[in-house]
Amino acid sequence: MARRGQRQSGATRSATPRRRRVRDAEGIMPVLARAVREVEGAVQRGTVQPSVRTKFQVIALLVREERARVNADQSAAEADRTKQLRRLDGIATILAKTAARDTSLLALLAEDATVSPAAAALKREMMLDAGLEAPAEEPKRPAPAPTTNSTARQVVPQSVVQRQLANPFLAPDFSSPAPKQVRPQRLAGWELLGPLFKSFEYATASASKSLPEPTSLRTANSQELMRHQARLIAAVTGGHRTFLLADEPGLGKTAQALLAAQAANAYPLLAVVPNVVKTNWAREAGLWTPRRKPTVIQGDGDTIDGFADIVIVNYEVLDRHVGWLGDLGFRGMVVDEAHFIKNKKSQRSQNVLHLSDRIRSRTNRPLLMALTGTPLINDIEDFAAIWQFLGWIDDKSPRAELTEKLEQSGLTPADPGFYAAARASVIDLGIVRRRKVDVAADIPARRVADLPVELDDAAGRSIRAAERELADRLVARYHAVLAARDNADETDGIDHDLVRRVAEWERAESAKSKSGDNIFNLVRRIGAAKAGMAADYAAQLAHNVGKVVFFARHIEVLDAAENLFAERGIQFSSIRGDQSRTTRQKNIDAFVNDPEVSIAVCSLLTAGVGLNLQVASNVVLAELSWTNAEQEQAIDRVHRIGQSDPVTAWRIIAAQTIDTRIADLIDSKAGLAARALDGSDEELTSSADFQLEALTALLTKALTETPS
Repeated sequence: MARRGQRQSGATRSATPRRRRVRDAEGIMPVLARAVREVEGAVQRGTVQPSVRTKFQVIALLVREERARVNADQSAAEADRTKQLRRLDGIATILAKTAARDTSLLALLAEDATVSPAAAALKREMMLDAGLEAPAEEPKRPAPAPTTNSTARQVVPQSVVQRQLANPFLAPDFSSPAPKQVRPQRLAGWELLGPLFKSFEYATASASKSLPEPTSLRTANSQELMRHQARLIAAVTGGHRTFLLADEPGLGKTAQALLAAQAANAYPLLAVVPNVVKTNWAREAGLWTPRRKPTVIQGDGDTIDGFADIVIVNYEVLDRHVGWLGDLGFRGMVVDEAHFIKNKKSQRSQNVLHLSDRIRSRTNRPLLMALTGTPLINDIEDFAAIWQFLGWIDDKSPRAELTEKLEQSGLTPADPGFYAAARASVIDLGIVRRRKVDVAADIPARRVADLPVELDDAAGRSIRAAERELADRLVARYHAVLAARDNADETDGIDHDLVRRVAEWERAESAKSKSGDNIFNLVRRIGAAKAGMAADYAAQLAHNVGKVVFFARHIEVLDAAENLFAERGIQFSSIRGDQSRTTRQKNIDAFVNDPEVSIAVCSLLTAGVGLNLQVASNVVLAELSWTNAEQEQAIDRVHRIGQSDPVTAWRIIAAQTIDTRIADLIDSKAGLAARALDGSDEELTSSADFQLEALTALLTKALTETPS
């Protein structure tokens, strides 16, 4: 307020008469206008202290009361009343925009929001400043217990309670040397975060830390690593503990993070990941670190293993688990697609930063890794939250390790060489960026990477139920034929010839009927259920590496993908079979030539041949083909003459469904085709029989699991 510096204590004020302004046409309005601008400025600067929250609530209360008073004052002229209401609306608009920047303020606008003693005292002060009669001061009450800003429902899974009971005295891990405290000397008084960000904004050279050469390209369980992966693991083995790993997609960031945790013995390990890849994280953990058990948090976490070594949680449910996660005693934390936390005011960012603080408070030099494929040269200030997660900076300044590096340069932001030295100092803390073209010798020219996704919503449950019904129908038909045989009692084990005949009957009937729970409709429903996750992953790829080709078979999947891209403001080209030749070529040219068009949305049936899309090196296969040849044709739209980068096809597979068996069939037929091309005399099965093979596999699995 205007006389803030002249205020005295409550006891002195009560004894000293205070000059009160006589209420005029202005009244409370100037006081509210000044206060709302102060709150707006504080939120824009990111300094939302408790006092700012209190002032925000008091302004809202006074605006509400003043609006009611103006509306009830029948003696005022209509023009004056309209003017006052318009000014109140202006203040309310600023409050709303401010709350949109920090959504935790919205709770203070509720009619039943608790008014603290501090808020009541400030309201009284503001009314006195406006020359209004203020209510008498209430007697002081004991301060309430501190509460968190999060209003999300918090849960603690039962298996976590069991783990806590089994080890109730979880000791902090201070076995590693604590980081030494460094006080700025030459740089004391300098604002450093702005120059640090600017040092990346104007740089042109590659931003990547120098890594040691590996002594081996094999893991402890004999998995073969690519050289660029092994170099990062060697750095962890040598003692480095923080990384912003910004390798392009397809270079194995997940494997590097899991093996880094193993090298650092950073268990238990917390992995915060997007929903679309959390199943894949558990799968990769089983592949690269098979002796360390992963567990995936779904919903309230009722099914997790509280004693697991690796806890995997997606951003969307993190808020309800942040309490117990902060107390579990993690020694390492990985944040996948770390650009998701670039907005420090968002709840997901605050949760991640809170957990990072908790881990660093309990463990000296924990393993902290932020994974993202986004180039660091763009929007560098978006990485402030990532640097803070890694412990390189805090809200206002560099932390000790970075401060020491900057001091050692002997430069200040006023010196010409400061920016290059500052950039090198940050990179040396652990920024690692490799592109496909940089490590092309390490990776195959073309590869298919499976990305399992969990269909854990109502649609997924319905699909699994339909698959069980289909399997039950096949089993019943098999047993009915078996029982009708004269020698039924002589059958020992599964009659595989009969299994195939039953599968043939089902396939023939399914081809005639377009309704019911047959194999064709089941696969179509699976495609629709995973469409959103496939499109989300394509959008992430486009954000990280540029142009992406998205293939799907069914119209509803293509439509769902295009709707998601449109909602996110991502420009795309649609290449479908129902387009005229002119429209189709126009869309192809837009994808190839326009740098703003990030994604080509292609029909697998009509765009899988005859196109040259080598401007991209990443393909998303949202739905599986019924033939290996169809899949190969789609990938070959990108992997063809003129392609200078290794190509990765990301195959989205619905876990725990027939999708996985179809993928296995495609792979087995691909191997068979390769052997035939190499001169094998083994007869190739018809590609048209994939449905038959899938049904045969489904029935065989059901008979194996069903007691005879």
